[in-house]
Amino acid sequence: TGDAERARKCAPPRAERSAGARRGRGERHSGWVLRRTKYQRARMGRGSQQTDPASGGAGQGAGVFTWEEVQKHSHKGDQWLVIDRKVYNISQWVKRHPGGLRVISHYAGEDATDAFRAFHPQPAYVRKFLKPLLIGELAASEPCQDHQKSDFRALHDQVEKMGLFRSSPLFFCMYLGHIILLEALALLLLWNFGAGWVTFFACSVLLVCVAFQAQAGWLQHDFGHLSVFRNSFWDHLVHQFVIGHLKGASANWWNHRHFQHHAKPNVFQKDPDVNMINAFVVGEVQPVEYGIKKLKYLPYNHQHKYFFLIGPPLLIPVYFQLQIMHTMISRRLWQDFAWSMSYYLRYCICFIPAFGFVNAFVLFFLVRFMESHWFVWVTQMSHIPMNIDYEKHDDWLTMQLKATCNIEASAFNDWFSGHLNFQIEHHLFPMMPRHNYRHAAPLVEALCKKHGLPYTVKPLWTAFSDIVSSLQKSGEMWLDAYLHK
Repeated sequence: TGDAERARKCAPPRAERSAGARRGRGERHSGWVLRRTKYQRARMGRGSQQTDPASGGAGQGAGVFTWEEVQKHSHKGDQWLVIDRKVYNISQWVKRHPGGLRVISHYAGEDATDAFRAFHPQPAYVRKFLKPLLIGELAASEPCQDHQKSDFRALHDQVEKMGLFRSSPLFFCMYLGHIILLEALALLLLWNFGAGWVTFFACSVLLVCVAFQAQAGWLQHDFGHLSVFRNSFWDHLVHQFVIGHLKGASANWWNHRHFQHHAKPNVFQKDPDVNMINAFVVGEVQPVEYGIKKLKYLPYNHQHKYFFLIGPPLLIPVYFQLQIMHTMISRRLWQDFAWSMSYYLRYCICFIPAFGFVNAFVLFFLVRFMESHWFVWVTQMSHIPMNIDYEKHDDWLTMQLKATCNIEASAFNDWFSGHLNFQIEHHLFPMMPRHNYRHAAPLVEALCKKHGLPYTVKPLWTAFSDIVSSLQKSGEMWLDAYLHK
Protein backbone atom coordinates (compact mmCIF):
# COMPACT_ATOMS: atom_id res chain seq x y z
CA THR A 1 0.00 0.00 0.00
CA GLY A 2 2.89 2.34 0.68
CA ASP A 3 4.20 1.85 -2.87
CA ALA A 4 0.72 2.44 -4.27
CA GLU A 5 0.34 5.66 -2.28
CA ARG A 6 3.72 6.97 -3.45
CA ALA A 7 2.85 6.08 -7.06
CA ARG A 8 -0.45 7.94 -6.77
CA LYS A 9 1.25 11.06 -5.43
CA CYS A 10 3.88 11.00 -8.16
CA ALA A 11 1.39 10.57 -11.02
CA PRO A 12 1.31 13.64 -13.32
CA PRO A 13 -1.77 15.75 -12.51
CA ARG A 14 -2.31 16.54 -16.21
CA ALA A 15 -2.51 12.86 -17.07
CA GLU A 16 -5.14 12.35 -14.35
CA ARG A 17 -7.19 15.27 -15.59
CA SER A 18 -6.85 14.06 -19.18
CA ALA A 19 -8.13 10.60 -18.26
CA GLY A 20 -11.11 12.10 -16.43
CA ALA A 21 -11.87 14.43 -19.31
CA ARG A 22 -11.54 11.53 -21.72
CA ARG A 23 -14.20 9.53 -19.89
CA GLY A 24 -16.44 12.58 -19.52
CA ARG A 25 -16.36 13.79 -23.09
CA GLY A 26 -16.62 10.41 -24.80
CA GLU A 27 -18.30 10.68 -28.18
CA ARG A 28 -18.26 14.49 -28.31
CA HIS A 29 -14.66 14.54 -29.43
CA SER A 30 -13.73 15.87 -32.84
CA GLY A 31 -10.47 16.03 -34.80
CA TRP A 32 -8.20 17.43 -37.41
CA VAL A 33 -10.94 18.02 -39.95
CA LEU A 34 -13.99 17.25 -37.74
CA ARG A 35 -15.37 14.94 -40.40
CA ARG A 36 -16.17 11.65 -38.79
CA THR A 37 -19.07 9.81 -37.25
CA LYS A 38 -19.79 9.58 -33.50
CA TYR A 39 -17.81 6.37 -33.35
CA GLN A 40 -14.74 8.02 -34.84
CA ARG A 41 -15.04 11.06 -32.58
CA ALA A 42 -15.01 8.68 -29.64
CA ARG A 43 -11.80 7.22 -31.03
CA MET A 44 -10.27 10.68 -30.86
CA GLY A 45 -11.13 10.84 -27.18
CA ARG A 46 -9.09 7.73 -26.56
CA GLY A 47 -6.20 9.49 -28.27
CA SER A 48 -4.93 10.81 -24.96
CA GLN A 49 -3.52 7.34 -24.35
CA GLN A 50 -0.19 8.58 -25.63
CA THR A 51 3.31 7.28 -25.64
CA ASP A 52 5.41 6.60 -22.59
CA PRO A 53 6.58 9.89 -21.04
CA ALA A 54 10.13 8.69 -21.42
CA SER A 55 9.72 8.76 -25.19
CA GLY A 56 8.57 12.35 -25.31
CA GLY A 57 6.83 13.43 -22.13
CA ALA A 58 3.38 13.24 -23.69
CA GLY A 59 0.93 15.54 -21.98
CA GLN A 60 3.49 17.14 -19.65
CA GLY A 61 4.33 20.16 -21.83
CA ALA A 62 7.57 20.99 -19.98
CA GLY A 63 10.11 20.53 -22.77
CA VAL A 64 11.89 23.17 -24.81
CA PHE A 65 12.96 22.06 -28.28
CA THR A 66 14.84 23.27 -31.32
CA TRP A 67 13.65 22.77 -34.89
CA GLU A 68 16.45 20.26 -35.38
CA GLU A 69 15.03 18.13 -32.57
CA VAL A 70 11.47 18.38 -33.89
CA GLN A 71 12.50 17.44 -37.42
CA LYS A 72 14.07 14.20 -36.19
CA HIS A 73 10.58 12.98 -35.26
CA SER A 74 9.08 12.67 -38.71
CA HIS A 75 8.99 8.92 -39.21
CA LYS A 76 6.34 6.26 -38.81
CA GLY A 77 5.83 5.55 -35.12
CA ASP A 78 7.77 8.65 -34.05
CA GLN A 79 6.00 11.85 -35.07
CA TRP A 80 5.96 15.35 -33.59
CA LEU A 81 4.51 18.53 -35.05
CA VAL A 82 4.31 22.20 -34.14
CA ILE A 83 1.19 24.37 -33.88
CA ASP A 84 1.63 28.00 -32.77
CA ARG A 85 5.09 27.14 -31.41
CA LYS A 86 3.68 24.35 -29.22
CA VAL A 87 5.21 20.92 -29.79
CA TYR A 88 2.92 17.89 -29.83
CA ASN A 89 3.79 14.19 -29.84
CA ILE A 90 1.23 12.50 -32.11
CA SER A 91 3.13 9.21 -32.49
CA GLN A 92 0.44 6.91 -31.10
CA TRP A 93 -2.63 9.10 -31.45
CA VAL A 94 -2.13 9.58 -35.20
CA LYS A 95 -3.86 6.25 -35.86
CA ARG A 96 -6.98 7.58 -34.14
CA HIS A 97 -7.03 10.88 -36.01
CA PRO A 98 -10.59 11.31 -37.36
CA GLY A 99 -9.30 13.00 -40.51
CA GLY A 100 -7.12 10.01 -41.33
CA LEU A 101 -3.61 8.90 -40.47
CA ARG A 102 -1.97 10.18 -43.63
CA VAL A 103 -3.08 13.80 -43.74
CA ILE A 104 -1.73 14.59 -40.25
CA SER A 105 1.38 12.45 -40.77
CA HIS A 106 2.32 14.62 -43.75
CA TYR A 107 3.17 17.40 -41.27
CA ALA A 108 5.31 15.32 -38.93
CA GLY A 109 8.44 17.28 -38.04
CA GLU A 110 6.97 20.50 -39.46
CA ASP A 111 5.08 23.65 -38.53
CA ALA A 112 1.42 22.66 -39.03
CA THR A 113 -0.05 25.97 -37.82
CA ASP A 114 -1.51 27.14 -41.14
CA ALA A 115 -2.78 23.68 -42.08
CA PHE A 116 -4.41 23.38 -38.65
CA ARG A 117 -6.22 26.69 -39.14
CA ALA A 118 -7.19 25.80 -42.70
CA PHE A 119 -8.92 22.52 -41.84
CA HIS A 120 -10.59 23.24 -38.48
CA PRO A 121 -13.72 25.38 -38.26
CA GLN A 122 -13.42 25.51 -34.44
CA PRO A 123 -9.67 25.57 -33.66
CA ALA A 124 -10.14 26.71 -30.04
CA TYR A 125 -12.38 23.71 -29.39
CA VAL A 126 -9.96 21.27 -31.02
CA ARG A 127 -7.03 22.62 -28.97
CA LYS A 128 -8.67 21.16 -25.86
CA PHE A 129 -7.99 17.70 -27.21
CA LEU A 130 -4.41 18.53 -28.10
CA LYS A 131 -3.49 19.16 -24.46
CA PRO A 132 -2.72 15.50 -23.62
CA LEU A 133 -0.35 15.42 -26.61
CA LEU A 134 1.57 18.57 -25.62
CA ILE A 135 5.22 17.89 -24.77
CA GLY A 136 6.65 21.41 -24.81
CA GLU A 137 7.35 24.37 -27.05
CA LEU A 138 9.94 25.77 -29.37
CA ALA A 139 12.90 27.50 -27.79
CA ALA A 140 12.60 31.29 -27.80
CA SER A 141 15.65 31.48 -30.07
CA GLU A 142 14.00 29.28 -32.72
CA PRO A 143 12.46 31.11 -35.72
CA CYS A 144 8.84 30.32 -36.46
CA GLN A 145 7.58 33.13 -38.67
CA ASP A 146 9.06 35.31 -41.35
CA HIS A 147 7.31 38.39 -42.73
CA GLN A 148 5.66 36.30 -45.44
CA LYS A 149 4.10 33.91 -42.93
CA SER A 150 2.99 36.65 -40.57
CA ASP A 151 1.46 38.65 -43.44
CA PHE A 152 -0.50 35.63 -44.62
CA ARG A 153 -1.80 34.95 -41.12
CA ALA A 154 -2.77 38.60 -40.87
CA LEU A 155 -4.61 38.21 -44.20
CA HIS A 156 -6.41 35.14 -42.84
CA ASP A 157 -7.56 37.18 -39.85
CA GLN A 158 -8.59 40.04 -42.15
CA VAL A 159 -10.83 37.95 -44.44
CA GLU A 160 -12.35 36.34 -41.36
CA LYS A 161 -13.22 39.75 -39.93
CA MET A 162 -14.66 40.74 -43.32
CA GLY A 163 -17.10 37.86 -43.01
CA LEU A 164 -15.74 35.94 -45.99
CA PHE A 165 -15.99 32.65 -44.10
CA ARG A 166 -19.75 33.16 -43.67
CA SER A 167 -21.86 31.47 -46.32
CA SER A 168 -25.02 32.61 -48.06
CA PRO A 169 -27.82 30.09 -47.45
CA LEU A 170 -29.70 31.51 -50.44
CA PHE A 171 -26.76 30.79 -52.77
CA PHE A 172 -26.51 27.13 -51.81
CA CYS A 173 -30.28 26.61 -51.71
CA MET A 174 -30.56 27.98 -55.24
CA TYR A 175 -27.62 25.87 -56.37
CA LEU A 176 -29.11 22.68 -54.98
CA GLY A 177 -32.47 23.71 -56.42
CA HIS A 178 -31.13 24.07 -59.94
CA ILE A 179 -29.59 20.59 -59.74
CA ILE A 180 -32.84 19.01 -58.59
CA LEU A 181 -34.87 21.00 -61.15
CA LEU A 182 -32.79 19.89 -64.09
CA GLU A 183 -32.83 16.28 -62.91
CA ALA A 184 -36.62 16.57 -62.75
CA LEU A 185 -36.64 17.91 -66.31
CA ALA A 186 -34.70 14.83 -67.44
CA LEU A 187 -37.30 12.56 -65.84
CA LEU A 188 -40.20 14.58 -67.28
CA LEU A 189 -38.63 14.30 -70.71
CA LEU A 190 -38.45 10.57 -70.27
CA TRP A 191 -42.01 10.14 -69.02
CA ASN A 192 -43.58 12.41 -71.65
CA PHE A 193 -41.66 11.40 -74.77
CA GLY A 194 -40.85 7.78 -74.07
CA ALA A 195 -37.59 5.88 -74.26
CA GLY A 196 -36.49 6.59 -77.83
CA TRP A 197 -32.93 7.37 -78.84
CA VAL A 198 -33.51 11.14 -78.77
CA THR A 199 -34.82 10.89 -75.22
CA PHE A 200 -31.98 8.54 -74.31
CA PHE A 201 -29.25 11.01 -75.29
CA ALA A 202 -31.15 14.05 -74.02
CA CYS A 203 -31.46 12.39 -70.61
CA SER A 204 -27.77 11.53 -70.59
CA VAL A 205 -26.78 15.13 -71.38
CA LEU A 206 -29.09 16.60 -68.75
CA LEU A 207 -28.03 14.06 -66.15
CA VAL A 208 -24.34 14.67 -66.59
CA CYS A 209 -24.23 18.35 -67.45
CA VAL A 210 -26.54 19.99 -64.99
CA ALA A 211 -28.03 17.42 -62.63
CA PHE A 212 -26.72 15.01 -60.02
CA GLN A 213 -23.29 14.31 -61.51
CA ALA A 214 -21.00 17.15 -62.61
CA GLN A 215 -22.74 19.98 -60.74
CA ALA A 216 -23.58 17.75 -57.78
CA GLY A 217 -19.86 16.97 -57.68
CA TRP A 218 -19.04 20.63 -57.13
CA LEU A 219 -21.79 20.91 -54.53
CA GLN A 220 -20.60 17.94 -52.47
CA HIS A 221 -17.18 19.59 -52.54
CA ASP A 222 -18.65 22.59 -50.71
CA PHE A 223 -20.20 20.51 -47.96
CA GLY A 224 -17.11 18.32 -47.70
CA HIS A 225 -15.05 21.41 -46.90
CA LEU A 226 -17.50 22.47 -44.16
CA SER A 227 -18.07 25.77 -45.94
CA VAL A 228 -21.88 25.95 -45.91
CA PHE A 229 -23.33 25.58 -42.40
CA ARG A 230 -22.13 27.12 -39.15
CA ASN A 231 -22.70 23.74 -37.46
CA SER A 232 -20.43 21.16 -39.08
CA PHE A 233 -22.91 18.37 -38.23
CA TRP A 234 -25.17 19.58 -41.03
CA ASP A 235 -22.26 19.86 -43.45
CA HIS A 236 -21.39 16.22 -42.75
CA LEU A 237 -24.98 15.08 -43.14
CA VAL A 238 -25.68 16.93 -46.39
CA HIS A 239 -22.27 15.92 -47.73
CA GLN A 240 -23.20 12.27 -47.26
CA PHE A 241 -26.54 12.87 -48.95
CA VAL A 242 -25.10 14.66 -51.98
CA ILE A 243 -22.04 12.49 -52.59
CA GLY A 244 -23.81 9.28 -51.58
CA HIS A 245 -27.44 9.55 -52.67
CA LEU A 246 -26.96 11.92 -55.62
CA LYS A 247 -23.64 10.56 -56.89
CA GLY A 248 -23.22 7.03 -55.52
CA ALA A 249 -19.80 7.70 -53.96
CA SER A 250 -18.32 7.70 -50.44
CA ALA A 251 -17.87 10.72 -48.17
CA ASN A 252 -15.08 9.01 -46.20
CA TRP A 253 -13.23 8.04 -49.35
CA TRP A 254 -13.44 11.61 -50.63
CA ASN A 255 -12.36 13.17 -47.32
CA HIS A 256 -9.30 10.99 -46.84
CA ARG A 257 -8.19 11.47 -50.43
CA HIS A 258 -9.03 15.13 -50.97
CA PHE A 259 -7.58 16.53 -47.77
CA GLN A 260 -4.24 14.93 -48.48
CA HIS A 261 -4.31 16.83 -51.75
CA HIS A 262 -5.02 20.09 -49.93
CA ALA A 263 -2.44 19.44 -47.23
CA LYS A 264 0.40 18.78 -49.69
CA PRO A 265 -0.69 19.69 -53.25
CA ASN A 266 1.48 18.37 -56.08
CA VAL A 267 3.88 16.69 -53.65
CA PHE A 268 4.88 13.18 -54.68
CA GLN A 269 4.12 10.44 -52.14
CA LYS A 270 1.78 12.78 -50.25
CA ASP A 271 -0.76 14.11 -52.77
CA PRO A 272 -2.78 11.17 -54.18
CA ASP A 273 -3.80 13.31 -57.17
CA VAL A 274 -0.26 13.09 -58.60
CA ASN A 275 -0.07 9.34 -58.07
CA MET A 276 -0.34 8.40 -61.73
CA ILE A 277 0.11 4.64 -61.10
CA ASN A 278 2.91 4.69 -63.71
CA ALA A 279 0.49 5.66 -66.50
CA PHE A 280 1.98 9.16 -66.80
CA VAL A 281 5.07 11.06 -65.70
CA VAL A 282 4.39 14.63 -64.58
CA GLY A 283 6.36 17.71 -63.67
CA GLU A 284 10.07 18.09 -64.37
CA VAL A 285 11.57 15.82 -61.70
CA GLN A 286 9.70 12.55 -62.14
CA PRO A 287 10.32 12.21 -65.92
CA VAL A 288 14.09 12.52 -65.48
CA GLU A 289 14.01 10.13 -62.52
CA TYR A 290 12.13 7.50 -64.54
CA GLY A 291 14.39 8.04 -67.54
CA ILE A 292 17.61 7.60 -65.59
CA LYS A 293 16.25 4.43 -63.98
CA LYS A 294 15.18 3.18 -67.44
CA LEU A 295 11.57 2.82 -66.31
CA LYS A 296 9.19 2.44 -69.24
CA TYR A 297 5.77 1.20 -68.19
CA LEU A 298 4.27 3.06 -71.17
CA PRO A 299 5.76 5.12 -74.00
CA TYR A 300 5.74 8.35 -72.03
CA ASN A 301 6.94 10.41 -74.96
CA HIS A 302 3.44 9.82 -76.39
CA GLN A 303 1.54 10.39 -73.14
CA HIS A 304 0.03 13.66 -74.39
CA LYS A 305 -1.70 11.56 -77.05
CA TYR A 306 -2.88 8.54 -75.07
CA PHE A 307 -4.04 10.91 -72.32
CA PHE A 308 -7.19 11.37 -74.42
CA LEU A 309 -7.75 7.58 -74.40
CA ILE A 310 -7.09 6.61 -70.76
CA GLY A 311 -7.21 9.88 -68.84
CA PRO A 312 -10.57 11.67 -69.03
CA PRO A 313 -12.51 8.65 -70.37
CA LEU A 314 -11.54 6.18 -67.63
CA LEU A 315 -10.84 8.08 -64.40
CA ILE A 316 -14.38 8.11 -62.98
CA PRO A 317 -16.13 5.18 -64.73
CA VAL A 318 -13.27 2.74 -64.07
CA TYR A 319 -10.59 3.85 -61.60
CA PHE A 320 -12.70 5.86 -59.13
CA GLN A 321 -15.64 3.48 -59.42
CA LEU A 322 -13.52 0.49 -58.42
CA GLN A 323 -11.54 2.40 -55.80
CA ILE A 324 -14.69 3.72 -54.08
CA MET A 325 -16.30 0.29 -53.86
CA HIS A 326 -13.07 -1.30 -52.62
CA THR A 327 -12.63 1.40 -49.98
CA MET A 328 -16.17 1.14 -48.63
CA ILE A 329 -16.05 -2.65 -48.37
CA SER A 330 -12.46 -3.11 -47.17
CA ARG A 331 -12.77 -0.39 -44.51
CA ARG A 332 -16.31 -1.44 -43.59
CA LEU A 333 -17.79 1.99 -44.25
CA TRP A 334 -21.31 0.63 -44.11
CA GLN A 335 -22.99 4.01 -43.65
CA ASP A 336 -21.34 5.31 -46.82
CA PHE A 337 -22.19 2.02 -48.53
CA ALA A 338 -25.88 2.45 -47.64
CA TRP A 339 -25.93 6.01 -49.01
CA SER A 340 -24.22 4.81 -52.18
CA MET A 341 -26.66 1.93 -52.67
CA SER A 342 -29.57 4.35 -52.31
CA TYR A 343 -28.30 6.11 -55.45
CA TYR A 344 -28.14 2.88 -57.43
CA LEU A 345 -31.58 1.83 -56.19
CA ARG A 346 -33.08 5.15 -57.25
CA TYR A 347 -31.36 4.97 -60.61
CA CYS A 348 -32.70 1.46 -61.27
CA ILE A 349 -36.24 2.44 -60.28
CA CYS A 350 -36.20 5.48 -62.58
CA PHE A 351 -34.52 4.10 -65.69
CA ILE A 352 -34.73 0.31 -65.96
CA PRO A 353 -38.53 0.34 -66.50
CA ALA A 354 -38.11 2.88 -69.31
CA PHE A 355 -34.97 1.64 -71.07
CA GLY A 356 -34.57 -1.95 -69.94
CA PHE A 357 -31.59 -3.28 -68.00
CA VAL A 358 -29.02 -3.21 -70.82
CA ASN A 359 -29.82 0.29 -72.07
CA ALA A 360 -30.01 1.65 -68.52
CA PHE A 361 -26.58 0.10 -67.88
CA VAL A 362 -25.24 1.78 -71.04
CA LEU A 363 -26.78 5.10 -70.01
CA PHE A 364 -25.12 4.85 -66.60
CA PHE A 365 -21.64 4.45 -68.08
CA LEU A 366 -22.30 7.09 -70.72
CA VAL A 367 -23.09 9.54 -67.93
CA ARG A 368 -19.98 8.55 -66.00
CA PHE A 369 -17.90 8.77 -69.18
CA MET A 370 -19.09 12.32 -69.92
CA GLU A 371 -18.80 13.43 -66.31
CA SER A 372 -15.25 12.10 -66.17
CA HIS A 373 -14.17 14.36 -69.05
CA TRP A 374 -15.70 17.38 -67.34
CA PHE A 375 -14.10 16.51 -64.00
CA VAL A 376 -10.60 15.80 -65.32
CA TRP A 377 -10.27 18.94 -67.42
CA VAL A 378 -11.56 21.23 -64.66
CA THR A 379 -9.56 19.72 -61.79
CA GLN A 380 -6.28 19.25 -63.66
CA MET A 381 -6.11 22.60 -65.47
CA SER A 382 -4.97 24.28 -62.25
CA HIS A 383 -2.49 21.62 -61.11
CA ILE A 384 -0.85 19.46 -63.79
CA PRO A 385 0.88 22.40 -65.55
CA MET A 386 2.19 23.73 -62.22
CA ASN A 387 5.23 22.70 -60.15
CA ILE A 388 5.17 19.02 -59.13
CA ASP A 389 8.00 17.77 -56.95
CA TYR A 390 8.97 15.86 -53.83
CA GLU A 391 8.58 17.41 -50.38
CA LYS A 392 10.40 20.76 -50.06
CA HIS A 393 8.92 21.79 -46.71
CA ASP A 394 7.68 25.13 -48.06
CA ASP A 395 5.46 27.34 -45.95
CA TRP A 396 1.69 27.14 -46.59
CA LEU A 397 1.46 30.22 -48.85
CA THR A 398 4.44 29.31 -51.03
CA MET A 399 3.43 25.67 -51.36
CA GLN A 400 -0.12 26.46 -52.46
CA LEU A 401 0.97 29.13 -54.96
CA LYS A 402 3.54 26.82 -56.56
CA ALA A 403 0.93 24.09 -57.05
CA THR A 404 -2.12 26.07 -58.19
CA CYS A 405 -3.28 28.73 -60.62
CA ASN A 406 -6.51 30.58 -61.30
CA ILE A 407 -8.71 30.69 -64.40
CA GLU A 408 -10.28 33.94 -65.51
CA ALA A 409 -13.54 34.73 -63.74
CA SER A 410 -16.79 34.87 -65.71
CA ALA A 411 -20.36 33.72 -65.13
CA PHE A 412 -19.79 30.65 -67.31
CA ASN A 413 -16.35 29.77 -65.90
CA ASP A 414 -17.66 30.11 -62.34
CA TRP A 415 -20.61 27.79 -63.04
CA PHE A 416 -18.70 25.36 -65.24
CA SER A 417 -15.93 24.82 -62.68
CA GLY A 418 -17.99 25.19 -59.51
CA HIS A 419 -15.89 28.30 -58.76
CA LEU A 420 -12.74 26.17 -58.78
CA ASN A 421 -11.39 28.66 -61.29
CA PHE A 422 -10.43 30.50 -58.06
CA GLN A 423 -8.13 27.63 -57.19
CA ILE A 424 -5.54 29.78 -55.38
CA GLU A 425 -8.07 31.24 -52.96
CA HIS A 426 -9.68 27.84 -52.48
CA HIS A 427 -6.36 26.23 -51.55
CA LEU A 428 -5.33 29.03 -49.22
CA PHE A 429 -8.73 29.10 -47.49
CA PRO A 430 -10.35 25.66 -47.98
CA MET A 431 -13.32 26.42 -45.71
CA MET A 432 -14.22 29.71 -47.42
CA PRO A 433 -17.61 29.53 -49.20
CA ARG A 434 -17.05 29.62 -52.93
CA HIS A 435 -19.19 32.72 -53.57
CA ASN A 436 -16.66 34.76 -51.55
CA TYR A 437 -13.55 33.77 -53.53
CA ARG A 438 -13.81 36.76 -55.85
CA HIS A 439 -13.81 39.11 -52.83
CA ALA A 440 -10.68 37.50 -51.39
CA ALA A 441 -8.81 37.34 -54.72
CA PRO A 442 -7.64 41.02 -54.86
CA LEU A 443 -6.30 40.75 -51.31
CA VAL A 444 -4.39 37.55 -52.09
CA GLU A 445 -3.00 39.03 -55.30
CA ALA A 446 -1.78 42.12 -53.40
CA LEU A 447 -0.03 39.92 -50.83
CA CYS A 448 1.67 37.94 -53.60
CA LYS A 449 2.82 41.13 -55.30
CA LYS A 450 4.25 42.43 -52.00
CA HIS A 451 6.39 39.30 -51.53
CA GLY A 452 7.25 38.70 -55.19
CA LEU A 453 5.26 35.46 -55.38
CA PRO A 454 3.57 34.26 -58.58
CA TYR A 455 -0.20 34.76 -58.86
CA THR A 456 -1.05 33.00 -62.10
CA VAL A 457 -4.34 33.61 -63.94
CA LYS A 458 -5.13 32.02 -67.33
CA PRO A 459 -7.95 31.99 -69.88
CA LEU A 460 -9.98 28.77 -69.80
CA TRP A 461 -8.83 27.36 -73.15
CA THR A 462 -5.19 28.20 -72.39
CA ALA A 463 -5.50 26.26 -69.15
CA PHE A 464 -6.90 23.25 -71.04
CA SER A 465 -4.14 23.31 -73.62
CA ASP A 466 -1.50 23.66 -70.90
CA ILE A 467 -2.49 20.24 -69.57
CA VAL A 468 -1.59 18.63 -72.88
CA SER A 469 1.54 20.72 -73.47
CA SER A 470 2.85 19.98 -69.98
CA LEU A 471 2.35 16.24 -70.52
CA GLN A 472 4.19 16.53 -73.83
CA LYS A 473 7.07 18.42 -72.21
CA SER A 474 7.35 15.85 -69.40
CA GLY A 475 7.31 13.03 -71.95
CA GLU A 476 10.14 14.62 -73.93
CA MET A 477 12.19 15.04 -70.74
CA TRP A 478 11.66 11.35 -69.95
CA LEU A 479 12.75 10.29 -73.43
CA ASP A 480 15.87 12.42 -73.30
CA ALA A 481 16.88 11.00 -69.90
CA TYR A 482 15.98 7.47 -70.98
CA LEU A 483 18.20 7.62 -74.10
CA HIS A 484 21.10 9.78 -72.95
CA LYS A 485 21.52 9.59 -69.18
